[in-house]
Amino acid sequence: MKRLDFCKDWIFTKAGGEAAVSVDLPHDAMIHEPRDPKSAGGAANAYFPGGVYIYEKVFFIPTDWQNQSVMIEFEGVYRNSKVTINGIEAGGRPYGYIDFLVGTKGLLKYGEDNTVRVEVDNSKLPNSRWYSGSGIHRPVSLLVGGRRAIEPDGVRITTLSVRPARIQVETQAGEGQVRVEILKQGEVVASGTGRRLELEIDQAELWSADHPFLYDCRVTLESNDEVLDEAVAAFGIRQIEWSPKGLAINGEQTLLRGGCVHHDNGVLGACSFPKAEARRVRIMKQAGFNAIRSSHYPASRSLIEACDRQGMYLIDETWDMWYMHKNKYDYASDFMAWYERDVRTIVARDYNHPSVIMYSIGNEVSEPYEQQGVEMTKKLVDLFHELDTSRPVTGGINLMIIKLASQGKGIYGGGENSKKDKKTGSLLFNMLASMMGPRMNKMANSSQADRVTSPCLDLLDIAGYNYASGRYKLEGSKHPDRIVVGAETFPVDIYDNWQLVKQLPYLVGDFMWAGWDYLGEVGIGGWAYDKSAASFEKPYPWLLAGPGVIDILGKPDAQAAYAGIVWGEKKGPFIGVRPVSKDSKKLVRSIWRWTNAVDSWAWQGCEGRRADVEVYANAFAVELLINGRSIGRKKLKSMKATFKTTYAPGSIQAIAYDRSGVSIGQQDLQSATGKIGIRVTPEDLSAVTGELVFVNVELAGENGIVESNADQKLKINIEGGRLLGFGSANPCTDESFNSGLYTTYFGRAMAVITADRPGTMRIRVSGEGLDEAGCEIQVRE
Repeated sequence: MKRLDFCKDWIFTKAGGEAAVSVDLPHDAMIHEPRDPKSAGGAANAYFPGGVYIYEKVFFIPTDWQNQSVMIEFEGVYRNSKVTINGIEAGGRPYGYIDFLVGTKGLLKYGEDNTVRVEVDNSKLPNSRWYSGSGIHRPVSLLVGGRRAIEPDGVRITTLSVRPARIQVETQAGEGQVRVEILKQGEVVASGTGRRLELEIDQAELWSADHPFLYDCRVTLESNDEVLDEAVAAFGIRQIEWSPKGLAINGEQTLLRGGCVHHDNGVLGACSFPKAEARRVRIMKQAGFNAIRSSHYPASRSLIEACDRQGMYLIDETWDMWYMHKNKYDYASDFMAWYERDVRTIVARDYNHPSVIMYSIGNEVSEPYEQQGVEMTKKLVDLFHELDTSRPVTGGINLMIIKLASQGKGIYGGGENSKKDKKTGSLLFNMLASMMGPRMNKMANSSQADRVTSPCLDLLDIAGYNYASGRYKLEGSKHPDRIVVGAETFPVDIYDNWQLVKQLPYLVGDFMWAGWDYLGEVGIGGWAYDKSAASFEKPYPWLLAGPGVIDILGKPDAQAAYAGIVWGEKKGPFIGVRPVSKDSKKLVRSIWRWTNAVDSWAWQGCEGRRADVEVYANAFAVELLINGRSIGRKKLKSMKATFKTTYAPGSIQAIAYDRSGVSIGQQDLQSATGKIGIRVTPEDLSAVTGELVFVNVELAGENGIVESNADQKLKINIEGGRLLGFGSANPCTDESFNSGLYTTYFGRAMAVITADRPGTMRIRVSGEGLDEAGCEIQVRE
């Protein structure tokens, strides 16, 4: 079936009489709402309110489509959606992160305008443990094909072997002859006919994260030499093997350098745009990651496709809850009625994507403490196996949570009709984790934790451990047949965890929380200098979670640099400086962040103040110099060393040495000099109409160095484009991403703009006492 863009020209209203506005999809209604410290969503939802929202689109259906099959595909609507076509209910889905199709048979008026209406009910809060967004936050497509057509996601390509490269192609379609062609960069390299056939591909290029080569499979449905329908599916020739000896991709042992990632895109809110997802994957790969765990939701098509193209392994997760509530109004109310359809939808969508190497049946559910929960584990694993035998099934299992539940101390439970009034969900768990820190890992070591979790863990192909690294060494003797992945771990443990990943063959990887920062769950990884934020549940106006080693603008921090060095992807040295402008005596720390250092030696007005400098390198020792004077030389412990010194403007230099004292690398940081001004730098100098453009906005000295201690509110103006979001990585602010006004954070901000029309798009940024700066971007059709 042909896939037509159905994202333009929707009319959006919020129930309650607000004026209708024209929007393009994806659209997040929540990010445009005024935040409220009394919002029922609370800290988990970043103090945003929910609501009931209406989307309508008028579209013309040609007369000659009367013999066509027409469907509307929604990739994600948060949440409780109801779709009507010309006033007649046609479909919907309660889950906010899942694709669904809406059929139009008998509902369309041919040769006339038609109206599709989507009602979205996200009014009952809390229903999420993080910022959810509201509305049609993922793209929508119109699928058009003949009455005898190839079904959506109806082409399945399975790698049977990689040496030689043999694939199986199965097609679900209406009556007719099926022709299959395999294309390599546009050239046919194999072909055949049949609804199920095997093909061998000579001199095949295999897909892996290091070599993300994609083929196209073109399938044609024919009858009497007439083409009835055509579908093209991208795929990679890739085979996964797993055993206690390790994880192998195409026969080569593979270790997963992973990061957990929430679904939002920072200043864009919950919207999933292809370019935003591709940018995220690119930045994470450059930082050294080779794997993402979608946490805790099915990934968007755009994210999966970006992982395919750029080479990033993906664990695609299903839900954050099963039938027991984590929040009063969450998906647990619908889980039992919908889970099977959810799984079938995920597998049908993911099947051809080589980046998807595991399915996860859920995150930190407590149900497996009881027999019903163990039975549910088996049902889910069996269902995935029934639908797809080529991938292992895992889950983010928190052994502490299941152990506590088995002792009658469960931290989850209590839905809409429950009389319980206890704090549950993210807040209670995060408070426990924050108080116990590394001791949570040790809680999993007990024989009781092992006993109550093993019935669940032994049903998984690969057992995913959340905060249970204390068990890693034990499992080789206690459970010699078990394969383990660190599905969620503290960034502070990255060095120790990675040594175990390299040492223990059955431990196939480590996924830190979190690879990218996100909205909501405010302050769980925030390092604060204000007594009001000393409590775990950070008060309004906290906005961001804070544990991401890459901030919401896409800038990697010192933790990301350290991980890259630990993984062996970078040599170093790397210099990280804890904010010199802050009073370290007032510092309130979080277990989900082990440093707040940034790569900056530009702290105007801080001369003579204490400066804590961290240096990371894959070396024996490092020496630190300030303005050419040696501060000292230290041996590296776990690839890092800390120097306590005094800030002096100028330069700071780190030199790394091997055991024999030979210099093997160095890094320099400079202070900003001269007048501070605005610098506007687009990531692309040209764009296509409707495409996103990311524009970095910085406060820099005349020497081009970003100044970290001169933050100021800036105003952005755009000609020939439309602002989708403008903001910084400030974790605690009452500013809005859609106002066009935002204060920099450590000298940085970012705008995301969409090009409206061909021609020249002009961007200007101004601030009080600063010279206006800007850039131009050429836009083409």
